[in-house]
Amino acid sequence: MSKNEERILNRTERLFALVLLLQNRPNMTARDLAEHFGVSRRTIFRDLRALGESGVPLTYADEGGYEILEGYQLPPLMLTAREAATLLVGIEFMKRQPDASLVKDADEVGLKIRAVLPRPIQEYLDRLRSRTVIGPYWYQTMRGSDAEEGRWYDLSEAVAHQRSVQMDYYVPSRDEVTRRKVDPLALVYYTDQWNLIAYDHLRKDIRNFRLDRIRKMYVSSERFERPPGFDLAAYLEEQGAGPEQRIVLRFSRQAFAWARRSIPARIEEEQSDEQGVTVTFYFENLDYLAHWLLRYGTQARVLEPAALRERLRRLALALADQYSDATASP
Repeated sequence: MSKNEERILNRTERLFALVLLLQNRPNMTARDLAEHFGVSRRTIFRDLRALGESGVPLTYADEGGYEILEGYQLPPLMLTAREAATLLVGIEFMKRQPDASLVKDADEVGLKIRAVLPRPIQEYLDRLRSRTVIGPYWYQTMRGSDAEEGRWYDLSEAVAHQRSVQMDYYVPSRDEVTRRKVDPLALVYYTDQWNLIAYDHLRKDIRNFRLDRIRKMYVSSERFERPPGFDLAAYLEEQGAGPEQRIVLRFSRQAFAWARRSIPARIEEEQSDEQGVTVTFYFENLDYLAHWLLRYGTQARVLEPAALRERLRRLALALADQYSDATASP
């Protein structure tokens, strides 16, 4: 972005903020406004004149200070470059989903937002979009998906209106498709997948179903009652996808050179010595983290929490058991 483009963006954002400020805190003087935005009073006078010329009904109150006449409303959408960029990230994330209806709607939302933005911000977003990558490997997965259009929306409606769902669900551990009747309780995105939390009538328990493993489904007209005392946050925490937990890991120096690039959270603390590196960060999904740690074998060790050590131990035992008979046929 050139300095001139940056200057235009900064002024556009300041003008938006100026209108919002005067609507919420009227009777501010030019000195007050200059101190608030960190600019000169001359700049504020120029901005106020620009607002007046654009049709914003500015007046000078009897009590002293500027205000906007009551009843004036901003246009339907007024975004700063930063806010627009945040929406861009959200839209690009939704466009990577396997549900075709989410991709289509995300495209339409993006076009509508772009159409009402000032040209400098439009051009800024165009440049940002061409330089932003979200999940570079998702695209190939999405193209090969046979997910039916509207599945996410259908399930969200079922969750909201408490409607039971009939579905054919693929179970990879048995390589089979099973017929299920479920009562949808929540939709959650974690471990890089959309997950349906639902009461499973076949297993008589609350289970987790990945949307990409649903082969067929339809929402019935039958209503259900939520299980008494069901707490989504508590359930997710039990599954290892709840509130963030303190994670302390110890890596060999060689392994950490690679691990540092892919640790799925911001490192809070890092301590190095001749033998290795100890890092501390916060993360919510212990199951995901346990699978991630497997790639480093004995070059990584979990110091905290104990629950993560136990998950990794179970995974290691299952892996060892799978290869316990070296003579077994594949």
